[in-house]
Amino acid sequence: MSKKVIVIGGGIIGLCSAYYLQKEGHQVTIVDQSNLDSGASYVNAGYLSPSHIIPLSAPGVMKKGIKWMFNSSSPLYIKPRLDIDFLKWTWAFNKSCNANHVKKAAPVIRDISVLSQKLYEDIKASEDFTAHYEKKGLFMLCQTQKLLDEELKLAEMASELGLKARGVTPKEIKELEPNVEINAIGAAYFECDHHSTPHEFMTEMITHLTNNGVTFYTNEKVEDITISNQKITSIKTNKQNLAADEIVLAAGSWSSLLSKKLGLKLLLQAGKGYRINTERHTNINVPAILAEAKTAVTPMNGFTRFAGTMEIAGINHNINKVRVDAIANAATRYYPNLKLTQEEKDNAACGLRPVSPDGLPYIGKSSKCKNLTIAAGHAMMGWSMGTATGLLVSELISNKKTSLNLDTFHPDRKF
Repeated sequence: MSKKVIVIGGGIIGLCSAYYLQKEGHQVTIVDQSNLDSGASYVNAGYLSPSHIIPLSAPGVMKKGIKWMFNSSSPLYIKPRLDIDFLKWTWAFNKSCNANHVKKAAPVIRDISVLSQKLYEDIKASEDFTAHYEKKGLFMLCQTQKLLDEELKLAEMASELGLKARGVTPKEIKELEPNVEINAIGAAYFECDHHSTPHEFMTEMITHLTNNGVTFYTNEKVEDITISNQKITSIKTNKQNLAADEIVLAAGSWSSLLSKKLGLKLLLQAGKGYRINTERHTNINVPAILAEAKTAVTPMNGFTRFAGTMEIAGINHNINKVRVDAIANAATRYYPNLKLTQEEKDNAACGLRPVSPDGLPYIGKSSKCKNLTIAAGHAMMGWSMGTATGLLVSELISNKKTSLNLDTFHPDRKF
């Protein structure tokens, strides 16, 4: 049965939801407050990474976060503030930082990430998308024995979950990356990971959806939502009123603000990440994460991207030059022959990633609103989980059996 569906949010999650919904014959409208050319879906590292099986809320992270509060260039910065939503999120985050949570979350993260890779490839093949996409794996480059030991344990854990991962020596790193000098004592190498150039896929997907009847309302901010008998009856933007049979909330870091209008307690915080691009030839061929600096390096189509940091400091797009410099300095520490220019640093951009307290996304229908499907809170894994999330959203709205069990992702789960 065809339904009218409004998707709030035009990032990777919203677009992929619209893609699968229109495939099912639904009439889809996307509403987004931006021009669909910026944000986390455009400035991310472009990884489709089943290797990232450890959620952000892992043992020891809160302790590190407190320590790093006093270091403006630290990989993780949690700005303390007297805000009830932030305090509730922090309490829930701290409760989630335990080994049992990691054990429970790891196979779930693997499943949705592996499914996303397959679906991404299916879309590229079936729609003749030309967006850049490669399967060259991912290095976790380490400069200290402590981090190397941790990454090798993670690689072993990934292998036990059926993912292709192994440790590599400096000699093996050189064999895989022969044309660039790398300063590392070793690495974990995740052959299971793939990478892409985000804006290419986003642009092609928007064109495809437009050509297949999806309506876009850009630069429109949702200001109010009307509910009657546990159903959304209308959505008011700054330009018009809209109605639909089903609503998808995929507004990223803004999802928690909109959920309040529905009486939902969707715990989310915006996690700001930065990126620096260089169009100079770097000879970098294999994507890498610089383990001690928590900085991602991705050879994209025509440029190399350096991305990183998780800055939880509310919704804002202020560029902290100290954090940009930290990314640039990390690049030189691991790639001694590479130095990012001041112009490249001045052109840095940021995006806000929606972070749930347990590091897992919210995917599903809340019991408080019958015609609302939530798809938000993917943190750093939005790109990795985008296509699978879109499929799951479509299956829920089409009343089909979902491809994955969604209990772990339920929006009403307790922390």
